[in-house]
Amino acid sequence: MSALALERQIRPIYDALDSGSHKSALVACNKLLKKHPKNDHIKALKALALTRAQKFEEAIVLCEEVLATKPTDDGTINALMHALRHLGRYSDLVKLFEEAFKQQPDNDELGRQAFFANVRAGNWKASQLLANKLNKQFHNDRYIFWGIMCTVLQANDPTTAPEMRQILFKLAHRLISALWKPAEAHADRLYLHLTILQHLQLYDDARKILETESAQFICARNLACDYLRRDIMKAGGWLKEEAEIAEQRLLEKKDRNWLEFISILDELFPPPTASSGTPVGPEIAERAQKIQKLFEGLAAEDGTRDRSTWLGLLELERRSRVHNVSPESSRLSNLLKEYFENFGDKAACYEDLRPYVDADPEIASDFSAYLEGVPHVPVSAALQRSINAHKLLRYNLSAAQLTVEQEGARAANILREYFEALPLGKDLPKSELQPADDLAVFAAQVYVNMFTLDNDTAHLHNAVVTLECASKYSPQSYLIHLELVRIYRLLGAPQLGLDHYRLLNVKQVQSDTLSHLILSRATTFSLAATGDLTYASECLESSHIYFSNSQETAEFVVKAFSTEKYSQIPEFVVFEERLDNSLQRDLVKIEHVRMRVTHEPVTTELVDMELIELKFIFDRLHHDNRDFDILPNYQPRQQPAFASQTTLFTMEPGLGWLSIFLKIYIRALSEASDLDPSVEDDKLLIGDRPRQNHSPEASIPLKERLSGTTAEELSELTEEERLLVNYVVELTNWLDPVHDFVRPPADTPGQGSKNGAPPSEANASNGHAKKPEDTPATTEPPESVSLYFRGIEERFSKALDGGHPIRELLHIATLAQEALLLLSICTKRFKDASVVRINKLGVLVQHIKTLRSSAVATVGQIGAQLVKASELEGTPSKRRQFVDHCQALQLHPAISHDYTLDVGKRFTDSQKRVLEGVGKGLERISKTYA
Repeated sequence: MSALALERQIRPIYDALDSGSHKSALVACNKLLKKHPKNDHIKALKALALTRAQKFEEAIVLCEEVLATKPTDDGTINALMHALRHLGRYSDLVKLFEEAFKQQPDNDELGRQAFFANVRAGNWKASQLLANKLNKQFHNDRYIFWGIMCTVLQANDPTTAPEMRQILFKLAHRLISALWKPAEAHADRLYLHLTILQHLQLYDDARKILETESAQFICARNLACDYLRRDIMKAGGWLKEEAEIAEQRLLEKKDRNWLEFISILDELFPPPTASSGTPVGPEIAERAQKIQKLFEGLAAEDGTRDRSTWLGLLELERRSRVHNVSPESSRLSNLLKEYFENFGDKAACYEDLRPYVDADPEIASDFSAYLEGVPHVPVSAALQRSINAHKLLRYNLSAAQLTVEQEGARAANILREYFEALPLGKDLPKSELQPADDLAVFAAQVYVNMFTLDNDTAHLHNAVVTLECASKYSPQSYLIHLELVRIYRLLGAPQLGLDHYRLLNVKQVQSDTLSHLILSRATTFSLAATGDLTYASECLESSHIYFSNSQETAEFVVKAFSTEKYSQIPEFVVFEERLDNSLQRDLVKIEHVRMRVTHEPVTTELVDMELIELKFIFDRLHHDNRDFDILPNYQPRQQPAFASQTTLFTMEPGLGWLSIFLKIYIRALSEASDLDPSVEDDKLLIGDRPRQNHSPEASIPLKERLSGTTAEELSELTEEERLLVNYVVELTNWLDPVHDFVRPPADTPGQGSKNGAPPSEANASNGHAKKPEDTPATTEPPESVSLYFRGIEERFSKALDGGHPIRELLHIATLAQEALLLLSICTKRFKDASVVRINKLGVLVQHIKTLRSSAVATVGQIGAQLVKASELEGTPSKRRQFVDHCQALQLHPAISHDYTLDVGKRFTDSQKRVLEGVGKGLERISKTYA
């Protein structure tokens, strides 16, 4: 058949793929493969169709077949490229294009694609060598700059040895210096050159370049180059020259960039890292007076159009006080009042002034007295000024002013103002925020602080009703939803918190920065044991960004290389690195594993796959991208921030928490697994093997690293979590010798001995056979293991009888469930009767049965108690109690008795559901593992 005829037959496959009809594409591919079974182009298209149909195993087989033939035609290469990119197999993509380029060395396009394939894989050394090869062959300056950029990226790579980084930067400097032509420079090439000089601390060379006409032209129009110029001037000690440039921009160009003010102030009061000395004596006071006159002139010129000059005056005065050169003790207080007069109606006023209010208690007291006189009237022009006054007054409150009674009066006053101001937004569409929203958020934080003072949940009920009412008028307010998420989790009503979290419509990278709000210790509220996979699904949904990042961000880097946007490339690389090694990603992963084992049978496949993934996670260098600052804080300076007050169990899981839970799960899963580490890569269907951690700690054998914990790691755990960790460590220490003896040898990974034969028969030919009589001596289980479930039963009963919050009851209960599941995983091997008989493990199995029966009884009993406790929630009496707690709020017409009752019904029903669901889940687990 002619090539043209074959192309006509292949065309429908492309059409089907373009339209998303993957099944049609597969049918067409299979039909053509019957006629042309060795056609690589059709096989590559079929592999692409299989990847889009989520049939990864079949796709990988086809990809490997086509790769083995080393294709060179465009159709096959393009189809295979898309399939491999979808699978995340960038190392295979590199092989594909490098082999094709070797066979066609004069093909510029194949050379560029081979370079881009290495870029996607992060192979900076290989990319640099290939760029140099392309330049020698095709004589294009762009390829030299590609190579220089790759050298810089290689130097910045965390895996590069420190002594090599300086060498690589010197190499990049030599290459770019030989090529540099100032007259022909464009912004991104200038940025790259200055970056290299900055890393090598060649500030004199950098300044010479910056003083050229072309560089000045570029810096005046390119912010990235201008920011880099500022950093170089300050690092080089040219603060005076930078201040002169800044003053010129302020006066002549009317530039009000805050960095210009900072440059002038840094010259007057150099930061500790600056190379120039700090001026002393009357000279600094005289210069401060000169700068003050400059700023005052600019402020008079700007009026209320721009805040930056006024903030510059405040910053000048703050630094003058630090260096004891302020001419007037009352000047800062006067500036605060003047700033509030001019910009008190701006939403940013509170954040602008808060750093300066801390300067002196007397100033704070004087400023508070001034703020007391601010009128609080429900007029549009005065509302924001009133809100800012409330925030600043609250920030300055002393400890003596923070009693429950005084806080209650403040909350009532703020709510009164909120409802008086609501009519100002009555004509706004639902998509707009209400002008008075901050007052509702503010009042809720006052109630939360009252809860912190006396631990009475009635205050949290008032906060819930306040915020629910506010969300009715302003459904798009993310601050209201965020506060409700935190408070509902604290009250043990997680489903309502999840509902408000979903209203935030979190997307893309926000899943990494914000998912901790709902998924931190989410296993405590998970009902996966009963088949409700709400939280497990949320874990999976929040993880989509990481798969997208592995595919999309690499393409952004490639695009930046192709368009020579060298200033953007390092940012994309760092972004990809931080997402790939995100702490939140792996916190969610461990939560998902904890939920998964409650829902699915613990099979060999589950054990092996989770063990491989957790080992990879354990060796990562993690980045914490979580956003805690998104939660507003309107609490007094003496009190913990709102985020701290509403943190579940008073501490957020971090790197230490993750490290410890990874250790206990890897140890437990290793007990149940016979997988040989040499075949772990074969289990990875999607993506390349993660980059290895080359730190000195990573060279220590895994078993040693898993056995230790630090005080810093333990500090992130609750007391119940510490007891669970100790239980698992002691349990695995007790069982390790037996597992090591019974486990099949490494050359038969994942398989037991044939027909249940003992290890001695399976490995007798090597002359070092294990004999049944060599079985380690069976010892009694440690006391911390044998008595663990008795202790947890006592602690749960004490918490239940003591009226502890629902979150604490669920925490104890779910950890008891987890302990039973980990016991089952650790002893999974000993359920095989032939293994027990051949290795003479009867005594050990009796100990295990005793432990299991104790665990099953305890978990079942706790589950029954939770179900019984749930019957007391969601009742009319509980709803009446909730309404009574919110009696004071019902003075406002919008918060009627019926509305409060409706909120109380949803709240108590949510508590009932989670108690009942977790209880029934525990009962099911206890019956399953009995």
